[in-house]
Amino acid sequence: MEETEARVDESTVSGVRGVQTLSMAKAITAGLREALRGDDKVLLMGEDIGSLGGVFRVTEGLKAEFGEHRVLDTPLAESGIVGTAIGLAMRGYRPVVEIQFDGFIFPAFDQITTQLSRLTLRHDGSVSMPVVIRVPYGGHIGSIEHHQESPEAYFAHTPGLRVVSPSNPHDAYWMIQEAIASNDPVLYFEPKSRYWPKGPVDLDHSGLPLHASRVVRQGTDVTVVGHGAMVSTLLQAADIAGEEGTSLEVVDLRSLSPIDYGPLLDSVQRTGRLVVAQEAYGNVSIGSEIAATVAERAFYSLEAPVLRVSGFDTPFPPAALETEFLPSPDRVLEAVDRALAY
Repeated sequence: MEETEARVDESTVSGVRGVQTLSMAKAITAGLREALRGDDKVLLMGEDIGSLGGVFRVTEGLKAEFGEHRVLDTPLAESGIVGTAIGLAMRGYRPVVEIQFDGFIFPAFDQITTQLSRLTLRHDGSVSMPVVIRVPYGGHIGSIEHHQESPEAYFAHTPGLRVVSPSNPHDAYWMIQEAIASNDPVLYFEPKSRYWPKGPVDLDHSGLPLHASRVVRQGTDVTVVGHGAMVSTLLQAADIAGEEGTSLEVVDLRSLSPIDYGPLLDSVQRTGRLVVAQEAYGNVSIGSEIAATVAERAFYSLEAPVLRVSGFDTPFPPAALETEFLPSPDRVLEAVDRALAY
């Protein structure tokens, strides 16, 4: 496997295009490489991202290729990293910040939600904030406290921030480049458990804009929707349901702020039922917002209440208990059965 991945990495450096098979981690690496090549103002910043290549090796090789002035190892100070990125953006740069683990983002919460998100409006649009914050997030990796959080709702709740999360390597490759090209700050949430599975990546055609949602599996009986790693869980649930005679339509949100409701509402109007799934806590969450919006905008199409499946409203448990906490295909299917019972 290591030899194959090395060849893939080399091909993306040497300019081979077309469709390649990449892991999500390597797809993000390739997307960062394209952004660094295309604009000298793009900088990467983070803890151990240079010589080490980051904890998940997403930035591996980029310091050697582009130099230490564009791939910067920073002190262990998330507030300082984001604050520096804000200053760089004000001077015309496009910094891409890596937060090493999801739970480490909170020391930078003040900088992100009270400064980064507001500066463009504060200056009546005359100052842009092209800052991308990469956040490896979510469970399924058997890690310790503060290393398996899903904090995306905090930032989707904050006006002035864009929030996205790819579920597959193709989207990861294109969405990181589109996020870097945005003149607004983007929180780019990377599902850690999906870093290693491989999939096709079309290096020539993106297919969708950054904030578009899409139907990834068509069905007729119940719509199920999620983002990031949850899309894989929903597809597993759809496979099981199909064997039992139930047809699930799976929608990948891709963007959490703004949310593209068009494909989701079209789907609900066809199926009449919706189950929203997420790894994050259920209280005051992305799932809550989707449930409320669909109830408002597609009420007369619904044949059952919108149902939610989520992590429980407790701190993320020790690794040995994570399978009890995280939504599984069985929990999704239990909600599907309840929706069909109405």
